[in-house]
Amino acid sequence: MEQIDDTDRRILRELQRDAGLGLEDLGTRVGLSRNACWRRIKALEAAGVIRGRVTLLDPEALGLSLMVVIQIRVARHDPGWLDAFARVMSDMPEILGAWRMTGDLDYLIRARVADMRDYDRLYQRLIRRLDLSDVSASFVMEEIKETTALPL
Repeated sequence: MEQIDDTDRRILRELQRDAGLGLEDLGTRVGLSRNACWRRIKALEAAGVIRGRVTLLDPEALGLSLMVVIQIRVARHDPGWLDAFARVMSDMPEILGAWRMTGDLDYLIRARVADMRDYDRLYQRLIRRLDLSDVSASFVMEEIKETTALPL
């Protein structure tokens, strides 16, 4: 895709708010016909701008009330260890995000669990599967802002 124009941005903003929006409603909101919206969405998908469509769930309603941010330091930084780390992160559904960081911290992980006991089970599985130098966790007391919407 060469360039995203203002109409594409309007479409993307609306889809970020509600990916289940029908083409008729979307077209009305962005000032295009149903078919023109469909063509633009398909072009945005083909270009990789739209990577997928998801349904956002309420973690509290599903018994996953504790958000934890895990900070990890490691002694090894070789490609084999990084591959193992990536596999472990993919294998653990509680882990919602994992990032390799700059500075004093090596990795930052965001996870959702039911409670402290559930976190301890996650922690035990993590240290059994990976050689880690230091693991510390912070528990979210209040979610002030949580969004998946990118600023357009």
